[in-house]
Order: sequence, then C-alpha cells, then structure tokens
Amino acid sequence: MQFSLSKTDAHSNARTGTIVTDHGEIPTPIFMPVGTAGSVKAVHQRELKNDIDAKIILGNTYHLYLRPGLEVLEKAGGLHRFNGWDRPILTDSGGYQVYSLGANRKITEEGVIFKSHIDGSKHTFTPEGVMDIERSIGADIIMAFDECTPYPCEYDYAKKSMHLTHRWLKRCITRVHSTESKYGYSQALFPIVQGSVYKDLRQQSAEFIANQQQMGNAIGGLSVGEPHEMMYEMTDLVCSILPADKPRYLMGVGTPENILECIALGIDMFDCVMPTRNARNGMLFTSEGIMNIRNEKWKDDHTPIDPAVGGYVSTFYSKAYLRHLIISKEILGAQIASIHNLTFYLWLVRQARQKIEEGTFTEWKNKMVKTVTARL
Repeated sequence: MQFSLSKTDAHSNARTGTIVTDHGEIPTPIFMPVGTAGSVKAVHQRELKNDIDAKIILGNTYHLYLRPGLEVLEKAGGLHRFNGWDRPILTDSGGYQVYSLGANRKITEEGVIFKSHIDGSKHTFTPEGVMDIERSIGADIIMAFDECTPYPCEYDYAKKSMHLTHRWLKRCITRVHSTESKYGYSQALFPIVQGSVYKDLRQQSAEFIANQQQMGNAIGGLSVGEPHEMMYEMTDLVCSILPADKPRYLMGVGTPENILECIALGIDMFDCVMPTRNARNGMLFTSEGIMNIRNEKWKDDHTPIDPAVGGYVSTFYSKAYLRHLIISKEILGAQIASIHNLTFYLWLVRQARQKIEEGTFTEWKNKMVKTVTARL
C-alpha cells in the first residue's frame, strides 16, 4: 500500500490524497460503506460500483469468522472472490463487536473469550489469531486487534485497556511480519489509537502508534456516546501526533456533520452503518438537509429524491414513490433509500475533496454543516 498527499487546506488541517492498493486507488477523504457480513445491506455490488461509486468497502472479521466461516472464504479465494467485489476492502479486527457482546465475553491478557451471538458456541480471539483470520478473509487493509472502551469509562480502566491494546498491537505486528498474504496481493496493517476521552491517554496512545511505523493509522473508541465536541477534541489532538504522510482513519464516524468537521481536523477515512441503517427506517440524508420520508408532507411530492447528488436512484425516483414503498414496507424502499444515502455520502466527500483542491474548503464546510443538519 502507498499513500501520497496532494493538497492541504490553508485554513484547516483538511487534506486530499490517494491510497494505492493492489485492488485499486482510493482518493481521500473517503467514506467506506459497511459490508458487515460481506454485503452492504440491500445494495448490489454493481450499484456500489457504478451508481454509488464506492472506492472501498468494509467487511467484519467477527461476523465473517462465524458465518460463513474461514473454510468457505479460503475455498472461494478470499472475500473479494466470494462477494464479487474487485475494488479494495478493509476489515475491522472484531474488537468493537467483542466489546458490544458485554456479558458474553471475557477479556484476558491472551485475548478475548466470547460466545457466538448465533448459537452460543465459545470462541477465543487472540491478536495472532485475528491476524490469521484477516489473512484468510484477504482484505487490502486489516485492523489490529484492540479493546474498544465504552463511554463513559473510568480513567484507570481506560489506561489499563489502552496498554493492553498496545501489547496486543505488538503481537499483531509480529504475526503479520512473520506470515504472508494468502491470495497474492499485499495487506496493510493499521494500528488503532485508544484512550477514551482522556487527553493524556490519547496522547500516549497516538505517540505509541506513530512509533510503530505501520502503513496507516486509525482512531478507535470514539463515536460511542460521547458528546461531539469531545470527539472533535480527541480527534484534533491525535491528528496532531499521527504522521502526516500516512492515512488517518476515524472508525465508526458518522453523521455528515461529523465527517465534515473531522475532515477539517485531518482525517482521511471514515465508515459508519448510519447511511444504510437509517435508510431502512426512512431517514434520508440529502444535499438540502435531513428528510424523514415517512412524513405526510412527501406524500404528493413527485420531484426526484435529490438530483444534486447525481446517480440513477437519487435522480430517477420521486419522494412520493419512495415514501409509498417505505410506508408499505416494500423491500425496494429500503434498497432505494440505502443507495441514495450512500450516494449522498460519497458525493459529500467528493465535494470536500474538490473544495480542498480549489482552496475554498473551510468556507464551504461551514455553510454545508448548517445545511446537512437542517431538518426538512
């Protein structure tokens, strides 16, 4: 993997760049649709590529490990061949999913013992084991195994957890460096900065992660319930420490407003289930604001969903028709809404990239934040 910077905004830390992987190039800043089980919910790969123009998607290590399982993925030749996606893929480490299991998991120095949410069977994730799993899945970018702390979190626990994540990271690096990818293309390991919402811990963690000199770096443990201002403060601090010549990935973020503000802080990569999850419930993100398509006001609105963002779905289908489908619980409604929201998210980061290149990002961002948070 290679990363090159193109332009940095004069009035903020926003920047544009390009990540080059064996499965293609990724222009940054970028939003990555989440494909938890090898599928972005309700969206065909054809639509992801041709309509939404996603440059990279995510797979989830925990879910893919449990189902369909590594044997199936290896026989297929990795996740790319299994799901037919020929562009880059990133896999998380399963750390967040293990964190979310709550009472069904036990954290030790060796790793995490957990029960499957599918059938209650017992499993163990270790840093070495997770690296082997991510090798088998075959993503272009693989995440180090970490513990994601909740919010709120006591300082002592956050400190203990951070140091455990650091020790696990060293084991991840050792494992990756002593093994090879299984399918003939390279895989880049990204460490994850932790430390909850404590400045001194975030600083320590960012310095430790930067010193590992991996191909890219991620920020985890945010967007887990803390106020947005706190998330921005931690992100700003970490970005000031992480090396500028490597991509920075803010995990699990977020709303259009979050993405714009964090681009301004120096983040290059984002992912979130929000565009597809909210779409299935009738919430649309548009170039004019947030729309609850279930509302009566859209019943007779026969104008396109959002022609400004482009794409077949957003320019062809009307608000009235989409409302009818969502109210009727037609599967097509969830599909159209999901494609639209993802089209909007990819449009938003492309717009941000263009404004950074033009030198007008900050003024545009300040206006756009007000627009995308408005309720229609």
